[in-house]
Amino acid sequence: MADGDFGIESLAEYLHLNPEQVARLAERGKLPGRQVGGQWRFSRPDIVIWLEERIGLSDDAELATMEHFLRRPTPADPDRPHTLAEMLPPEAIAIPLLARTRSSVISSMAELAAQTGWLWDPQRLAEAIREREEMNPTALESGVALLHPRRPQSKILGQSFLALGITQQGIPFGGARGSLTDVFFLVCSLDDRGHLRTLARLSRILSQPNFLPALRGAADVTAARDLIAAAEAKVD
Repeated sequence: MADGDFGIESLAEYLHLNPEQVARLAERGKLPGRQVGGQWRFSRPDIVIWLEERIGLSDDAELATMEHFLRRPTPADPDRPHTLAEMLPPEAIAIPLLARTRSSVISSMAELAAQTGWLWDPQRLAEAIREREEMNPTALESGVALLHPRRPQSKILGQSFLALGITQQGIPFGGARGSLTDVFFLVCSLDDRGHLRTLARLSRILSQPNFLPALRGAADVTAARDLIAAAEAKVD
């Protein structure tokens, strides 16, 4: 079994399902898996991407349930989950983000994240983000992209955190139907559970009416963090 792969039992525990449910989903092609020697095996990165897609299609109630299960402490993230505002230090926010192309946005966001002192290799992170974007763009129709690598980059991170950049105009970033993107969150996580929890929480605040127009109109870093904190308070 490849390092980090799930079996039926371990995936059932991870997804908070019973083994029979996982087996049925796999047999119906609803889970990304493969059979090896008659046994189901599931790649951890593939399962995380499957969960990311579910997050993108879920309503607030479903996201709240998912977030509840993901709030359990882990060895990589033993403390209480931090709020988004706590995860987003002022030095990791750029208003405006001075980038005009897809490639320069990725490089600029990695360099922005490095200003926290918690990212030790921005070039490596940028490369991992580009690989993830080539596989499946993270741009949403709302004009937001949730940048992240395919797997947590714990070896080059001091802790989990966020970065935020807002460009002066929308740029092509792989959004559906040619939509443009101008708001970029970079999710830097130590483990899969924390990563998914952060995505679920971000998705909940992004869906709030008037949140994105207000964020785009934020005058400065303090205003942006205050808007995020206020939006998050509504979902708690």
